[in-house]
Amino acid sequence: MSVFHRGELAAQQRAGVLDAAAHVSQMINDVLPTAARLFLAEQPALVVGATDERGDVWATMLTGEPGFITVTGPSTIEVAAAPGAGDPLHEVLGGPARVGMISVEHGTRRRIRMNGDAWPVPGGLRIDLEQVYANCPKYIQRRAPRRETVTPGEPWTGGRLTEGDMAFVSTADTFFVATADADGNADASHRGGNPGFVQVLSPTRLRWPDYAGNAMFNTFGNLEVNPKAGLLLPDWATGTLLHLTGTAVVDWDPDHAAAVPGAQRLVDFTVTRVTRADGASPLRWSSAEMSRFNPPALPRFPSAALTH
Repeated sequence: MSVFHRGELAAQQRAGVLDAAAHVSQMINDVLPTAARLFLAEQPALVVGATDERGDVWATMLTGEPGFITVTGPSTIEVAAAPGAGDPLHEVLGGPARVGMISVEHGTRRRIRMNGDAWPVPGGLRIDLEQVYANCPKYIQRRAPRRETVTPGEPWTGGRLTEGDMAFVSTADTFFVATADADGNADASHRGGNPGFVQVLSPTRLRWPDYAGNAMFNTFGNLEVNPKAGLLLPDWATGTLLHLTGTAVVDWDPDHAAAVPGAQRLVDFTVTRVTRADGASPLRWSSAEMSRFNPPALPRFPSAALTH
């Protein structure tokens, strides 16, 4: 029986990678391997994605001293953190929720993805895991964290990006994307590239290239059955977290992708809601060493790729 749902299988078929996906599916576990236990114990951050009561998908970042993620059973972790008031997932994670998670160790370019059921517990969350697997190190920028004592500002909310938001997004080298299938089973993933790889086309429209990955197509598979998606863009220097929710559409036309270096497909994202939390994270990160796998970023997408 396949570990992939019908949307993932459909995306894999469209991409012509069904055999490759079946092969890499062997790395998906329902228990935490020893390497994953050791990895999680060292991490200061965890990105979590989930669906809110309106059906919109969001991603957020939980932080703590290394050890704030603890393994309490073969398929269970506890996280000694929860979203604060004003975070898009504050109320969602105050009760049972289907969650997708990714933890990235930027200094070594390692990452682990997990998904399962989250339950609130005193001081944080308990997550009963259904899937655990590592991803390749491509497109992760190397940077090191340090902690500061912070007083988060009151989150700002709106329906479109401000001029400042657009300037920030247009220079981003990393973001996280959360999606969910038709039953609400969530996934969180990483996207990286050279600054400028995310194109800001308007205050409510973004586009980015999809580079060669692990052939699982978890994100695209979810989008096959549910177009809702959430983006999280951390400001590595200030700790500000920019949360976006909206809908994503995959452009599978190879002619459009061919106009963008390294792209195998393009993704259009329409923003419907924005939450910006200044200083929400106590982590401050060093300047980045770009991944050698990053294709060149274009100042703008060619007009042929913008008018389809």
